[in-house]
Amino acid sequence: MTINLKNFLNDKNKMSKMGEFQNLKQMEGLEMSSVSADLYGNGRDDLSLFYFSKGANYATVSTSNSIISETISWNNSSHKKSIKGLMVNTKNANTFTGKQGKESLDIIAKNLSRILTLKESKSEKGTSETVRIKDLIFASTGVIGEQFPVDQIKDALPDLVEKLKKEHNKLFWLKIASGIMTTDTKPKVAYEEIIFGDELVKICGVAKGSGMIAPNLATMLSFIFTNADISSNLLRSLLKRAVANTFNAITVDSDQSTNDMVSLFSTRAIKLGQNLSLNDKIVQKFELSLKKLCLNLAKQIVVDGEGAKKFLTVKVINAKSLGSAKNIAFSIANSPLIKTAVAGEDPNWGRIIMGIGKSGEMIDSKKLKIKLGNFIVAENGKIADSYNEEKLREYMRWDSIVIEINLKLGSDAFECYTCDFTHDYIDINADYRN
Repeated sequence: MTINLKNFLNDKNKMSKMGEFQNLKQMEGLEMSSVSADLYGNGRDDLSLFYFSKGANYATVSTSNSIISETISWNNSSHKKSIKGLMVNTKNANTFTGKQGKESLDIIAKNLSRILTLKESKSEKGTSETVRIKDLIFASTGVIGEQFPVDQIKDALPDLVEKLKKEHNKLFWLKIASGIMTTDTKPKVAYEEIIFGDELVKICGVAKGSGMIAPNLATMLSFIFTNADISSNLLRSLLKRAVANTFNAITVDSDQSTNDMVSLFSTRAIKLGQNLSLNDKIVQKFELSLKKLCLNLAKQIVVDGEGAKKFLTVKVINAKSLGSAKNIAFSIANSPLIKTAVAGEDPNWGRIIMGIGKSGEMIDSKKLKIKLGNFIVAENGKIADSYNEEKLREYMRWDSIVIEINLKLGSDAFECYTCDFTHDYIDINADYRN
């Protein structure tokens, strides 16, 4: 196995040491590959395949944008509770591609199912099991509205299947995570594990995302794998709960993509028991680990936000309702004025006041307390008596900033994550299609 170095040699990339990434482990029942269909014209990996020869239970949540890609439409039309494979392409979103995009997906599904069936017949066991087109789901990410490169992808399918590997070390996981990137500057991986009796339950995850990131998913894809035998229905409940305060609690630019999806797959290798429910202790432990992994990946997306230099956490506490807390948090997190102030290391808390007010939520100005890090900047309807501009400017030089809004109106709270806006964001998106 070799890493395709062209995934890492973009001059806009922030180079990372391999030691900075978690050590993802072998996942039983999963085969993976990543190759170049030369969609970018530079030979970088842009086509990836996750294959389950014995099938996998799965659940998916996807974008709530009213316009969706042909891949999301394909997946939504499938009512199967177990699948055999997921294929991912970058560079082209297959969105607003009309009849050509839909027919292209049909062509790819037929060819991929045929090649995978042939692979099974040539395996050591020599199985005659057919991989059907409805055993496959798809994900696409990239430019919207451009003709889908069906011929290039179709021609790369034999190589994609031939290079499927059952052995996964850290380097191989990074290769796979790199193959699904678009404007990302680094691959995103995460790992959690749980001891269950004498068994090791593993959760491995990869993600991509950098821009067009907003709640209800974003221009992000994330694929999570576990060896725990969990039913598709329970996986869906666990996934929906996990994304609420992780992938749906991040924003880079408030723009919500047409292609977002997060999928959770169970290879069924480790048996946890019969008729499991959310109330079972092992499921509760699994849920905590899943949420931790999702939050890890979600934060990696924010840190890698297009042009981002600073990570920003917005906490709204003591709100009258969860909905009110969320509205205020995202009103602040999505404000270009606040995000540019953070980029400029300016403690301009008046912009935070503006963000709270424009949310439309009812607040009591005299009860409101605003903090930057541990520093109170405003309370009792005015600037704080302890306000110290010099110390605040020093704090704003940090690469991780916390804004806390204490409404003192109730007991609900919400926390979201974003990044600053720098001139690099403009440069990246002004030049996105070139």
